[in-house]
Amino acid sequence: MALQIDGRHGEGGGQILRTALSLASLLQRPVEITHIRGGRKTPGLRPQHLMGIKALAAITAARVEGGEVGSQRLYFEPRDLRPGDYTFDIGTAGSTGLVFQTLLPVLLRGKGPSKIKIIGGTHVAWSPCFHYLKEIFLPALQVMGITVSLGIERWGWYPKGGGKITASLTPAHKLIPLELLERGKLCKLSLLSALSNLPRKIGKRQMDQAVKRLRKKDYLPERELIQAPSYGQGTLVFIGSVFEKGLAGFTSLGERGKPAEQVANDACNEFFKFIQTEAPIDAHLADQLLLYMALASGKPTFITNRITPHLRTNAWVIEQFLPVKFDIDEAIGRVSAETFA
Repeated sequence: MALQIDGRHGEGGGQILRTALSLASLLQRPVEITHIRGGRKTPGLRPQHLMGIKALAAITAARVEGGEVGSQRLYFEPRDLRPGDYTFDIGTAGSTGLVFQTLLPVLLRGKGPSKIKIIGGTHVAWSPCFHYLKEIFLPALQVMGITVSLGIERWGWYPKGGGKITASLTPAHKLIPLELLERGKLCKLSLLSALSNLPRKIGKRQMDQAVKRLRKKDYLPERELIQAPSYGQGTLVFIGSVFEKGLAGFTSLGERGKPAEQVANDACNEFFKFIQTEAPIDAHLADQLLLYMALASGKPTFITNRITPHLRTNAWVIEQFLPVKFDIDEAIGRVSAETFA
């Protein structure tokens, strides 16, 4: 019998779908998701969600009902788990990062290595950009015993997309529980200013403004200015921070009419807000680590700078599938997972 998941729960977004499908595939358990993205202005499946469904269906030989753009109901019945080499093209600037994160926990439980190539948006709004995945998310997973090689061949900006990321991974059947309760000293601060098919001076202005802001508070980042290959136009500022016992990343995207200096300011402001706390990890990473915490032994625990509705919703979905209970203390940003298997 299929597990029933209501897509209106909590913040009612696409993460409910992604987490539910990842866990259904891992457990080889059928799931029916209704009211998909019921908390959004335009509910139902979008192209990037559909690609995640198609990709998991290919990997798990799943039977699927309702897999169309706009559908608010999906039945997904996995029947296998097939590691291997796969290529998936979203066809829009939909997030390659979100599709990658949907597939990753499933392929990590495979019987052999896998390689995946995903085409779409690599640096787009409302999703982790490629550099966040590579510099923050994957190093955090490495602490848990997961090794993934991630590369980028072409950048994809909104609205053209066309970016291409590649990943190689080997199975990780036993995860080391995380314990991130204090971050320690700042070991590395990196600053990336990137642009595609725009005058280099825009990237230089982003870089100069970010350096100015950071130096005012005595931070001296490692700097890189990139002219990135892409079919489209776009700019980005990414700040990555690595601590003795923690990680955090901050992304700001350019857009038409937004000054280069403001792109830099937005990323810097987020970094400054985080650094004023004592949390080892940022709120986005906290959300992304929940599923892996639930799959680890022991009682993994972390402290983040902010408990989001997104995190609470994701915790609820995971609890529907696994014998785990999340203890969330919003006052101090502490999250722990206790398994009952």
